[in-house]
Amino acid sequence: MPPLTVGFDLDMTLVDSRPGIAAAYRALTARTGVPVDVDAVVSRLGPPLRTEMAHWFPPEQVESAVTLYRELYPAYAITPTVPLPGAREAIAAVRSRGGRVLVVTSKLGRLARLHLDHLGLEVDEVAGDLFAEEKATALREHGATHYVGDHVADMVAAAAAGVPGIAVATGPCSGQELRAAGADVVLDDLTGFPGALDRMIQLALEQ
Repeated sequence: MPPLTVGFDLDMTLVDSRPGIAAAYRALTARTGVPVDVDAVVSRLGPPLRTEMAHWFPPEQVESAVTLYRELYPAYAITPTVPLPGAREAIAAVRSRGGRVLVVTSKLGRLARLHLDHLGLEVDEVAGDLFAEEKATALREHGATHYVGDHVADMVAAAAAGVPGIAVATGPCSGQELRAAGADVVLDDLTGFPGALDRMIQLALEQ
């Protein structure tokens, strides 16, 4: 059995970033004059930032909107963000079993690091600006043995990397959708992660 290395998605898996992201989009609207429905935005977190920006800005303005949003993000989005239930315990569970912790996210790595540092969530590696199958590259590169996420695209990433996908129904996707996307385990939230991890390790040892 390879060394335990668990990858986690960030937004709506480890952290509830909805209040911070909403604040950053409001600041973006104040700067650009372009109205953004922040409730709609935070209801569908997961896909790349450019995908979301394309809902609100014409094609020729998407890149500049992305750049400005990322400039505003540290001032508006970090402080309001909180850990999701069980996040700290999930990371501790991996470490107590001798494992390494990765964060593989569609958010820019430097912005993901700001969240992790602010909340005191210690991880070994961060790979950012990746979505769906793109995440599989980082998972393979860092030797991930499991991937945990809240989005159907995270389960696609796990499958593409050839590792079990552990889904948490704390984001925009239902448990049924996550199962249909190939999740090996679906949890209500990360509080169930330590037990699920132990069961998966035991099954792997018995094979």
